[in-house]
Amino acid sequence: MSTLHVLDHPLIVHKLSLMRNKKTGSKEFRELLNEIAMLMGYELTRDLPLEDIEIETPVAKMTAKKISGKKLAIVPILRAGLGMVDGLQKLVPVAKVGHIGLYRDPETHTPVEYYCKLPLDVEKRTVILVDPMLATGGSACDALTMLKNKGCHDIRFMCLVAAPEGVKAVQEAHPDIDIYTAALDEKLNEHAYIVPGLGDAGDRIFGTI
Repeated sequence: MSTLHVLDHPLIVHKLSLMRNKKTGSKEFRELLNEIAMLMGYELTRDLPLEDIEIETPVAKMTAKKISGKKLAIVPILRAGLGMVDGLQKLVPVAKVGHIGLYRDPETHTPVEYYCKLPLDVEKRTVILVDPMLATGGSACDALTMLKNKGCHDIRFMCLVAAPEGVKAVQEAHPDIDIYTAALDEKLNEHAYIVPGLGDAGDRIFGTI
């Protein structure tokens, strides 16, 4: 069964509180999102396998550790997911980046696909699917299905704020996918926005409010 990981490190909690504040401008919002993504990525990659290598320090030879060739891919759901890519790439500069384009129909609140471009060897990589908000779960579920249809089998979903309804939808549709979030909020409102949430993440990232 899918596991929900709430990464409530004090630095993450503090930075998320700043992001929630409606007075926080786009520049600071983007910077905070990148910082939180990097902090969350540190926890999300904790189980990457290591292997021994022989090196020589300025003092002596030794057996050291390195990540054992595990390839990563970062796949943001456009457009808001783009705001989390730089933070993760600071941790793993060699990770390849794909893009999945989905938008939410304003009437039905269901996702509509318009773009998908992934690394050619994406099925061989550990894929980190990122989107700041997990609201209804529709976009996340569709994106996960798209990745599985491309042969991906090692996928982790990372978001900033999740609603219980979205978590339930992902866990029911994709019980093999773990969810990593900085906060589990109260509910969705009648417009399918997370409460208390932080508003429309894409608008706040790109200043299109």
